[in-house]
Amino acid sequence: MNPQFGNGATSFFDDFGPRDGEPVILLHGHPFNRSMWAPQATALAAEGYRVIAPDLRGYGESPASEERTPLARFADDLAVLLADLGIEQAVVGGVSMGGQIALEVRLRHPGLVRALVLSDTSPAPETPEGVKSRRELAERLLEEGMAPYADEVMDKMLAPYNLIAQPGAAARVSAMMRATDPRGAAAALRGRAERPDYRPVLAALPETVPCLVLVGADDVYTPVAEAEGMCALARHARLAVIEGAGHLPGVERPEEFNRALLEFLAAL
Repeated sequence: MNPQFGNGATSFFDDFGPRDGEPVILLHGHPFNRSMWAPQATALAAEGYRVIAPDLRGYGESPASEERTPLARFADDLAVLLADLGIEQAVVGGVSMGGQIALEVRLRHPGLVRALVLSDTSPAPETPEGVKSRRELAERLLEEGMAPYADEVMDKMLAPYNLIAQPGAAARVSAMMRATDPRGAAAALRGRAERPDYRPVLAALPETVPCLVLVGADDVYTPVAEAEGMCALARHARLAVIEGAGHLPGVERPEEFNRALLEFLAAL
């Protein structure tokens, strides 16, 4: 689907499950698209949940439209999407950059968030070294395209052993990265470099806004210690460590990921 919104964004998204089911919105990471959530959408819809998986601005089918996309812009896009769908409150989940956007939604539009699902992400602001690195990567993607970067990070997106053990998952991840518009990826990198500190958002979560933190046991980008720190901040958060996975446990170990997610949702 592709409604045109007042904020100038054309958003493509999938809408699975019964329209009266509890809404769950799932936000992909960089540099992926909504198709990464197919295993979760299928499992959740089968249990009666309404699952909305958008292509974020500049990713997938949603076109790039600017040189810098702050996480606040993504969050506002999602608020408009939910309003357009008539959804007043949803479980908001995301992986990596998508998890940071979920925290931005809680910061900017707190009433929209029924619960948070944060997978393989970090709430901390970017370091000075990270700011420089993201800006340099943005320029590199525009110059070289996505293919060299995709090859370079494959054994960090997935646990290295899964590149061999799960050739289908590896092919899916590689294809998503290569298909991404470098302009959209570069804009998001520039915006993400300037993200705020979301740790106060986690620390202020009330018990009435449950939080699930998931992490691949072998994630090198956001390791288990990072996830444990998030749970220490959000005192009522639940932690699920997914064995046999790296940065994308929803892709690498979908059954285990879905089980943890469904158990969390059932307890809401």
